[in-house]
Amino acid sequence: MIDIFIRNEREQKLVQYAQNLAKKIEKTAIRYDESGEFPFEHFQILEEAGYFRLTVPKKYGGEEISLYEMLLVQEQLARGDASTALSVGWHLLTFLNVREAKTWPEPIFAELSRKAVEEGSLLNIINSERGKGNISRGSLPGTIAKKVPGGYRITGEKAFASLAPILKQFTIIAYVEEENLTAEFLITKNEQVEIVETWDAMGMRATGSHDIIFHDTFVPEEALLYRHRQNEVNRFLADGRVYSLEIPAVYLGVAGAARDYAIDFAKNTYSHSLENTIAHASHVQQKIGEIEVLYQTARRTLYSIAAQVEQNPALKEQLSESVSIAKYVICNNAIDIVTKAMQVVGGRSLSKENKIQRLFRDVQCSRFNPPADDVVITQLAIGLLIDKKRETFQL
Repeated sequence: MIDIFIRNEREQKLVQYAQNLAKKIEKTAIRYDESGEFPFEHFQILEEAGYFRLTVPKKYGGEEISLYEMLLVQEQLARGDASTALSVGWHLLTFLNVREAKTWPEPIFAELSRKAVEEGSLLNIINSERGKGNISRGSLPGTIAKKVPGGYRITGEKAFASLAPILKQFTIIAYVEEENLTAEFLITKNEQVEIVETWDAMGMRATGSHDIIFHDTFVPEEALLYRHRQNEVNRFLADGRVYSLEIPAVYLGVAGAARDYAIDFAKNTYSHSLENTIAHASHVQQKIGEIEVLYQTARRTLYSIAAQVEQNPALKEQLSESVSIAKYVICNNAIDIVTKAMQVVGGRSLSKENKIQRLFRDVQCSRFNPPADDVVITQLAIGLLIDKKRETFQL
């Protein structure tokens, strides 16, 4: 079938490129899912294929693909292994975000870009902390940066640090006591940075999302990349920046893999009672039809917003609500798609040997990537019901 969301030859080549990589990493995805080990093998495959430089600016040797193109390749890669796609997605997202927002000192961004292109060095923003609430929404981080001669001393802990086993450098958000503000720091791994292997989740088992402890870690002054001041656009609002559409794109890829599996299963599974394949059973046809409605709705939601940004970049700062709705719709549709696919496959879908049970566990994790469903719904309701100036209900 023709994919109507592939609009030109360049996008077709990118999709084929990502599909080829997905087939390679899918061969060992089950092994890493079972063990929970980080798939260094997958990342070697991606590095050799130049995947890490996709969103790096052309002037630094990258491909500088667009948001729309990033969504296309990530959707396809996730069909092979969702853990790998979600993990490497943080790297792609970081370079695309900084490339557009221009929040870091250019010499540092140039050097990090060079490392990504020439050394296969990955990058991620490590933001989450246990028990501290949503830092991207204004909660102060428990990670503290204290000014000392020549730089800063950083203490604290971060959680859910995807890519932790493979990262050589990464950025964090810390509270700068002397200035009473939060700032982003570039961290280089050393003996004062401890990785604690805490990640043992039900799904997305191979993301390496461990905890990181900073033991009075020294960083030079130039490691402070960006200060967050009041009333400034915060690029770390994962639900308020169009770049974060990469997250639902991954779960859409998971759903697409389940959709294809269910269709193939229905076409090739013989029923003695029907004296034909189960594709001729009305209840199977009903489920497959429902899956397709959910799938096409999710894809149209994702790519229509990306195309809108592409056509009018000035709109991207006004699309916070649309991005939140997209994440809600796409991820909930993805969960429903995989669930219905399991119903088509039946009891065999529960076997640990069956690919679809891994897809089911992985897609559940979409509920825990920001923004959460309840946050999206509450924000929409408040926007409609409450006058922000008077804080009174409009009846």
